[in-house]
Amino acid sequence: MSRARIRLAATGVLLSALAVGTLPASAYAANAAPTPATAPTTARHPQYPQHPQQPADTIRRIPLQGAVNVRDIGGYRTLLGGQVRQGLVYRADALGKLTDADLTTVSGLGLTKVVDFRIPMEVQYDGADRLPAGLTSTSRQVSDRGLYGFLVGAIATGDPVKQEQMLGGGRAEAYMREVYRTFVTNPDSRAQFAATLRDISDGKQGPLLYHCTSGKDRTGWLSYVLLRALAVPTATAEQDYLASNTFRAAYDAQVRAGLKQSGRMQDPDLLIPLQEVRQDYLDTATAQLEADYGSFYGYLTDGLGLDLRTLAKLQVKLVRS
Repeated sequence: MSRARIRLAATGVLLSALAVGTLPASAYAANAAPTPATAPTTARHPQYPQHPQQPADTIRRIPLQGAVNVRDIGGYRTLLGGQVRQGLVYRADALGKLTDADLTTVSGLGLTKVVDFRIPMEVQYDGADRLPAGLTSTSRQVSDRGLYGFLVGAIATGDPVKQEQMLGGGRAEAYMREVYRTFVTNPDSRAQFAATLRDISDGKQGPLLYHCTSGKDRTGWLSYVLLRALAVPTATAEQDYLASNTFRAAYDAQVRAGLKQSGRMQDPDLLIPLQEVRQDYLDTATAQLEADYGSFYGYLTDGLGLDLRTLAKLQVKLVRS
């Protein structure tokens, strides 16, 4: 049997499993400059028991000076014994502050498409993407449910009492949960996520990068969905999502320190729930998709409108046996 036939057969097994539900269900920045990336380029995860003979999965980070959360989503093992190919799909935070050295690094990725999920207010405050010559961003605005404006407004008050009223007492966390529900319930957001997944599945499409402002919420959700669609174990997809906290920690702490020193926030720790990703936020979105569509497979097909051919093309293109 040819490799193509074997891959398509494996894809059929995956889609059947999904169908029956057998798979597990710059306001921040103020005037601070990004901290040069000094963290290791890989972060190890525990070895999975279904592949005891294989090395532990790693997160493949692309170290840059002007962006701190840029990664190759490849390398992860799948439930069917395959591995997600590297060098085809990248996730990132905003690219407006890339240095000349960063541009050289990004050029080496061979990108043919960059998708920007930011809304106009974010681009206005943080700047348009700075990309290698010949490459321009495709704008696919995904609603942040007013999060960016809410954050800017809270900081702009300069009033500790008002900031506590806006962000304290669990209100920031509740706001984030509503943002994540919107990823599932907002039809325009679903359409933008679906369009990007279709681009990724296209065999003629070269390496693609998608991003938002911090590379953690809209970008994190799409990465989680993509990895799950490729049959990467749920626990692995969750760890990829949560890794934004590791890669963003130093920069986000610098932002909070700058806001305190400038006098704009007496208690900048109020921002932590907005700066972080949390399992609770992700669980809110997955609970919403199950409520609306019955299962992850239902979300892919009914929510995002991806047909079986597109799901199969994702497998064939991105997973090697």
